[in-house]
This record gives sequence, structure tokens and C-alpha cells, in this order.
Amino acid sequence: MAQPLAERLRPKTLDDYIGQKHLVGPGAVLRKMIDAGRISSFILWGPPGVGKTTLAQIIANKLETPFYTLSAVTSGVKDVREVIEKARSNRFFSQASPILFIDEIHRFSKSQQDSLLGAVETGVVTLIGATTENPSFEVIRPLLSRCQLYVLKSLEKEDLLELLHNAIAKDVVLKEKQIELKETDAMLRFSGGDARKLLNILELVVEADADAGPVVITDEKVTERLQQNPLAYDKDGEMHYDIISAFIKSIRGSDPDGALYWLARMVEAGEDPAFIARRLVISQPRISVWPIPTHCFWRMPLLTP
Repeated sequence: MAQPLAERLRPKTLDDYIGQKHLVGPGAVLRKMIDAGRISSFILWGPPGVGKTTLAQIIANKLETPFYTLSAVTSGVKDVREVIEKARSNRFFSQASPILFIDEIHRFSKSQQDSLLGAVETGVVTLIGATTENPSFEVIRPLLSRCQLYVLKSLEKEDLLELLHNAIAKDVVLKEKQIELKETDAMLRFSGGDARKLLNILELVVEADADAGPVVITDEKVTERLQQNPLAYDKDGEMHYDIISAFIKSIRGSDPDGALYWLARMVEAGEDPAFIARRLVISQPRISVWPIPTHCFWRMPLLTP
């Protein structure tokens, strides 16, 4: 069975890596460390599909060092300790520290994160964590203090277009087909800056017309194939608060179009109407008609006629 398009096109080198120029472009901080052959522990924070896992794998290949992977969804403290012990026993003095990549590190409990501290501090492993949530809230402070934090951004339009053209020209499957990118606005809009999602959309549209000869991709065809685009939203995560904050700021800034957009995002995603209503109530400026703070009321003598 063939691998998905996004996996077939996963970059192997920094030269093939698209986006995040502020981190891996010429002269950027991560690029300098990688070229020097030495990196310190760090955490990559960014939305899905922007290249966090890919960047970690490229670094391991470039440094030619052992690379261990754990998923916070399926691993526990026992798994962490086993990997650390394996890294300690397989390391030679002349080698760089093995890399331990932990995906979704924000899902690790406090005890699981505690189990990493000693190995990270002594250099038994170089930790690379990946998270879609704000590490300041989800990663314990002792671990944060031992790691640098790098923020990855959603891919820009130019990055996404480059990715599309590379896929059509270089992928072993797609380059055998006749594909014309007549229109791309719908694909870019539905992807939301997520490279993986963009490639999945491309693969879906191409496969749907696999037996129809040349494939001409238009906005209408993409919209027809996808039917509906679920909006990115997380009722328990940071995006939950980011969107309600944008909604309130739009109201206070007298931006009705912006307020309606953010309100529609929340309603479409199934947000609790009571939550929206409460935020609307507290967003209104309060005007006090009593010059004395309410916490001083109990000190005042009762006034009788």
C-alpha cells in the first residue's frame, strides 16, 4: 500500500524544508546550530502541519546521532526511563547526545515531565519537544528552564504554492499524471496554513479524477470534493481563548465584520452559547455611580432618615 502523499514528500534535508525561514533560513538561529553540529534541548511550538516532526528528523539526520521518538499520547514514565537508559548505554564520549523527540509533549503529566529533568540537564539526551499548546501553561517550569523555545508559524501563501508545485513535479505518483493547477485559492483557504492538510486535499482531488485523464484543479472542484471545511477550534485549548479574545477585541474596536467572523467561528465549532453570552456581558464597560469602592461598604455606618 502506497504511503500518503504528505509522508512521501516529507523533506529529508533543510534545503528541501519549506517555511520557517526565521528559524532555518540562512543565518537563522537553528540553522547556525545545525550547521555547527551542536544543538541544545528545545521545544517547538506551533499549529499542526507546519513541520515540527520533520524538522526534528532532519536535525537527527544532519547530526548523524541516534534518534529516539516517544509520543506523549501512548508513552508513560516507564517508557521514558527505558529510552533514557538505552541512550545512556549506547552513547560514546565522542558522540553528540542522542536526540529524544517527544511529540505532543504538552500531554505528558507532571511526573512524566519530571522523569526527563535529570537526563536533559546532564546531557544524556538532547530533548526536542513538539507541542500545539502554549508551553508556558502545559510544560513544567524546571523543564522549560532547561530548553529553548522556538515558535513555528502557519505556512504563508508562497510556501503553500511552492509545496503544491513541488508535489506535482517531484512526487513519484503525481508526476506521472497530467495535473494542471488552474486555480488554487480554495485549496489554500481550506488548508489554513497546514502543509499536511494541503497535500491531503491535493491527493483527494487528484484521486477522485484518476480515471478521467488530465486533472484540472479549480476552486469549484475543490469545494465540491471537500463539501465542508471544519474550522480549527479547540474548546479546551488555547485557541478557545484566542478566538473569544479576538471576538471581544473586535467589539471594543468597533469592527463589526471582525466580530461577526469570530462569532461565526465559535458558533460553527459548537461553542457553548452561555460562554459567549457571559463574555459579552463582562466585555461591556462598567460605570460606577458610587464613588466609594464596594469593598468599603461594610465600613460605612447605616444611614437612617
